[in-house]
Amino acid sequence: MQTLLGIFQVLVSVVLVFLILLHSGKDAGLSGAFGIGGGGSSFGGGSLVERNLDRWTIFFAVLFVVNTIVLLKI
Repeated sequence: MQTLLGIFQVLVSVVLVFLILLHSGKDAGLSGAFGIGGGGSSFGGGSLVERNLDRWTIFFAVLFVVNTIVLLKI
């Protein structure tokens, strides 16, 4: 069980790093990283894609923390 959770932890870590790297700085949103359009709102991401990216990042971060706690308790 511990080996399975360890492999799952590595997979979640890789996905989380990938999602974090998709985020861009304060000035340019996700669309600016790909050259699609200009600025946007500075409050929480302007487009639906950016909001979904935020949601997936938070989901995988919580999954990472929960899996870490489970691995520590085993």
